[in-house]
Amino acid sequence: MSMNFGIVLSPRSGTDWVRAVQGAEQQGYRTILMPDTLNTPSPFPALAAAAAVTTTVRLRPNVIAAPLRTTATTVRETAALQLLSDGRFELGIGSGRPEARSDAGRLGMPWGSASERRGILAATVAAVRAQVDPTPPIVVAANGPRMLSAAAEFADRILLAASPQATEEQLAEMVRVVRDNTDRDIRFTHQLVGIGDRLPYWLGTHLGLTADELRAGGAAGVLDSDPAAIIDVLESRREKYGIDELVVPGDLARDFAPMLTRFAH
Repeated sequence: MSMNFGIVLSPRSGTDWVRAVQGAEQQGYRTILMPDTLNTPSPFPALAAAAAVTTTVRLRPNVIAAPLRTTATTVRETAALQLLSDGRFELGIGSGRPEARSDAGRLGMPWGSASERRGILAATVAAVRAQVDPTPPIVVAANGPRMLSAAAEFADRILLAASPQATEEQLAEMVRVVRDNTDRDIRFTHQLVGIGDRLPYWLGTHLGLTADELRAGGAAGVLDSDPAAIIDVLESRREKYGIDELVVPGDLARDFAPMLTRFAH
C-alpha cells in the first residue's frame, strides 16, 4: 500500500486552469480536486475541461453536497465526467457542511434535517452505482459519528472532514467509528492544514489561525517542514489508520513539492 496525493485547485481563467492541471499531473499528484461552492466555478464543467488536457491524473469534486442537486442531476453529471475522462472520475460527495444551508436557499433546493440529508446522500450514491458504468469510486466526506457510521455502509473511501484543530487522537477515533460499523477495508483521506509555518490563505485570513497555535494544540494536519519527518508521520498514519491519501491545498503546493519528490522515489 502506497501514499497517494491529491491537490485542491480552482480555475482563475481557462488558460490558468490548463496550466495548473497539467502542472499537477506532471508533478506526480494522483488526483485533482475541485471545490464545490457558490463562490467558485462549478466543478463538473471545470473537471471536464481538466479531463480534456490530462491523461492519467484522476478528477474529483471536493466535495459536492448531495442535497444541492437532484439525484438525477448528479447521476447525469457523473456519467458525463466518466465518459469524458475515460473513467478517471471519482465522486467526492457529502451531506453538506452547515454553511451550505444558505447555498440551498439560493439554488431553490430544500435543505432538510441532518437525517434527511444523510438519506439523500445514500440514495444518490445508490443511484450512481446503479446507473453509471463504469461506476466511479465514491469518496464520502464525514465528520460526526452518525455521518461516519452511515458512510461506513456505502463509501469506497472516506474523507475525514475534521476541523483544522483536530488532533491525531481525534482522527484515530473517527477511523475507529468507521471500522466499528463495517467489515469492508475502507481507506481514508486527510487534508494538509499547514506545513512548517505556512497555512493556506483562507485559514490565516478568514479564521485567524496560525501555524504555531495549531501546532501547540497538537493539530494533526500541521506537518513539519522536514521531508524525512513528514514521511515518518504519513507512513505511520497509513499503517495504523489506513490514511493513505493526503490532500494538499493548492497554495501549499510549492512548500509540499520536496515531499512529493521524496515519496516518488
